Amino acid sequence: MPLLVDCSSCNTPLQLPPGARTIRCPLCQAFTRIADSRAHPPQPYSASSSSSNHNPPPPSTSPYNHAPPVPPRTVHGRKRAVICAVSYKRSRHELKGCINDAKCMKYLLVNRFSFPESSILMLTEEEADPYRHPNKQNIRMALFWLVQGCQAGDSLVFHYSGHGSQQRNYTGDEVDGFDETLCPSDFETQGMIVDDEINETIVRPLPTGARLHAIVDACHSGTVLDLPYLCRMDRNGKYIWEDHRPRSGVWKGTNGGEVISFSGCDDDQTSADTSALSKITSTGAMTYAFIEAIERGHGNTYGNMLNAMRSTIRNTDNDGGGGIVTSLISMLLKGGSLGGIRQEPQLTANQPFDVYTKPFSL
Repeated sequence: MPLLVDCSSCNTPLQLPPGARTIRCPLCQAFTRIADSRAHPPQPYSASSSSSNHNPPPPSTSPYNHAPPVPPRTVHGRKRAVICAVSYKRSRHELKGCINDAKCMKYLLVNRFSFPESSILMLTEEEADPYRHPNKQNIRMALFWLVQGCQAGDSLVFHYSGHGSQQRNYTGDEVDGFDETLCPSDFETQGMIVDDEINETIVRPLPTGARLHAIVDACHSGTVLDLPYLCRMDRNGKYIWEDHRPRSGVWKGTNGGEVISFSGCDDDQTSADTSALSKITSTGAMTYAFIEAIERGHGNTYGNMLNAMRSTIRNTDNDGGGGIVTSLISMLLKGGSLGGIRQEPQLTANQPFDVYTKPFSL
């Protein structure tokens, strides 16, 4: 469980990311220093610490120690995003399209949905800052950061492009008997991030009036946020909401907020990238289809979005469109198409709704 501390100025309860010594309140902007030695064990002795230089170490530059530096709250609320791309460079698990996914998603959020660049946290293996590498600890801290101080009117986005997997569930919480997982860059030594943890970190704390969208481009990702309801849609566009609430009775919904997730495929499917279409570069098929649906004007309702994404992946009639993000992707893909890829993007939510009347927005 995360450590809770009170702001030293306004007493607002704050979630302290693991390892952080200071935290800035997103409400009053005051810094609170954590002095409880029980929360932070003493540092091990080193020769450098016993030298004649007694200057204190510089403050941590971790981007997760404070709320994002966003403009003042407006009537449209505050926006922030975590974009995580794991390419597993120089390993047998290497993926080619994840970095492009991250760049295209950031471009979309900034230019189509007015997210401030300063409120978008990018985790990729291209980043020089070690706090922004997509390892397990950094992804965990970024998820804490995403919901830190969240209030009514806020719009949050979590985008992930990388490997996903499954592991056996022994608690009876999963309909199919498996937990879904995300694979950070160091998953072979540090382990995977399980859907139960993702749900506990960014779903259950979400307050009334706040909204979170997840776009997860990974294998076995249909219910990776462990949301209670899955929209089961056929190829004719007819749908029903499947009840995925665990038989144990554990609540996997929110604290009043709204969470909707688009994922690359069903829990028993694998996701593809578009590397087969171009020998130069690629993107994830689901991320491509998500952006393509918006650029082609299908982003008016969630049902239309989901149908358009599935159609893009099934069909081969991609002519590149003309939108600003589609133009960027077309340059990357050299006009390729997604035909022949077998995966069905999924939609899950914390509450059922009419997918053809509810407007889509980020």
